[in-house]
Amino acid sequence: MAHESTASWTRDELTAIGRAEELELASLRPDGTLRPYVTIWVVRAGDELYVRSARGPANPWFLRALRSGAGRIRAGGPERDVVFAQPAPDVHVDIDAAYHAKYDRYGPAIVGSVVGPNASAVTIHLLPRNRKEPIP
Repeated sequence: MAHESTASWTRDELTAIGRAEELELASLRPDGTLRPYVTIWVVRAGDELYVRSARGPANPWFLRALRSGAGRIRAGGPERDVVFAQPAPDVHVDIDAAYHAKYDRYGPAIVGSVVGPNASAVTIHLLPRNRKEPIP
């Protein structure tokens, strides 16, 4: 996955995206154009945003995001260019807790697809990207 970004989320972006029920994510194609958006769940843990592949590591959107390293998201109003980064190893407990707090109402079978020990391998840390930054 991509390098760390030098940009940062604004407080308003963190609040809006963190509260949004769903996020739309599009990865970049090799020619720099965006692929079609896919709709997924997003959580905020602290001042960071994360997404996970509910259908495991072979999920097409997840594979495209890993390959491209960058894309764009939109949720709760904000739209932002992002870098897809590897999360720190010690954040997964907090990410699990954020998924439980936000989505447990959908039941354990659904939330279970994005929490637990296997979920860490399918987690993407969303980092804002300045348009002037090179694409990873």
